[in-house]
Amino acid sequence: MGALRRKLVRAGLPGLLVTHLADVRYLCGFTGSSAALAVARRTARLFTDSRYATQAAEETQSAKVEIVSGPPAVAAVQWLAAQSGVAMAGFDPAHVTVAELKRWKQELPAHLRRGFLEETPARFVEQLRMTKDEDELAILAEAALAGCRLFEEILEFLRPGVAEIDVAAELEHKARRLGAEAMSFETIVASGARSALPHGRATAARLPRRGFVTLDFGIILKGYCSDMTRTVYLGAPKPGERRAYEAVLEAQQNAIRAVTAGASCAEVDEAARGVLRREGFGAAFTHSTGHGVGLEIHEPPRVGSGEATRLASGMVVTIEPGIYLPGQFGIRIEDMVAVERSGCRVLTPAPKALIEL
Repeated sequence: MGALRRKLVRAGLPGLLVTHLADVRYLCGFTGSSAALAVARRTARLFTDSRYATQAAEETQSAKVEIVSGPPAVAAVQWLAAQSGVAMAGFDPAHVTVAELKRWKQELPAHLRRGFLEETPARFVEQLRMTKDEDELAILAEAALAGCRLFEEILEFLRPGVAEIDVAAELEHKARRLGAEAMSFETIVASGARSALPHGRATAARLPRRGFVTLDFGIILKGYCSDMTRTVYLGAPKPGERRAYEAVLEAQQNAIRAVTAGASCAEVDEAARGVLRREGFGAAFTHSTGHGVGLEIHEPPRVGSGEATRLASGMVVTIEPGIYLPGQFGIRIEDMVAVERSGCRVLTPAPKALIEL
């Protein structure tokens, strides 16, 4: 909370309304589904409803808890407006709807409705969340290693004729047994020609006798997400398929080598993209090279073309180049890496050489 208050002082904001639940959890530890956090220069208050009275008392740190019967955000706005020295309060417009903002203003005294609530010039809390501390890094590493174990176990389940949805169900069942709170996102299992879909959700389609199978999945452990992708082959790949896989693997490894504190996200993206262009697959790489991971599966920074953000020690990002050839196949390889002062640490050390089943 201290780092946030220092940012508020530098920005000239005497107060801040936090409604995005991941930000609330980051700042005070509360994990419920209904909450708003009001932060002033010297104090903070968490507002939630009676369902979470016990939970809030147990979890919340650095803020007093107040149980309310109405919308927590409304109560938080009214509390901020009543604080001495808080002439205005910022809010993150990325997580507020027009309807919500209108309601908050209506609940303020008439003389405060026009100027009290102001959009923050930047995502205050997300900027803090980009750099993980040692405790966060340890949890992220634990979640990532659990994902690697899941991948190794699911390989025994992959065989021609098994439905993609059954592969996803088996993987998710194993994840729960390993202690996962939930999956980070809907598990992707895309096989054969469907592997050319970058986000091919698992369907009733059967795994082919011969072809690529892309597995993209992650778990939530102690609130933090993991994310990894591996592409394997059922049967024996053709020379062109093997060449394509080796191109993606080289691109991924080249991008990982480019990850270090001080490197720009665009530079890391180009390290992957340049290899695929050289190998004739530039147009088949249709998404960014990666993204931040933490309390949410997609967080800043974005590792993509034109992104000027510079990596810093403690950031955790994915490196996931891929190529997608409609009607033929797709290949993606993804690792989570922790940025260090010199280089990075790969958190998902599962095998990446082409596995043939």
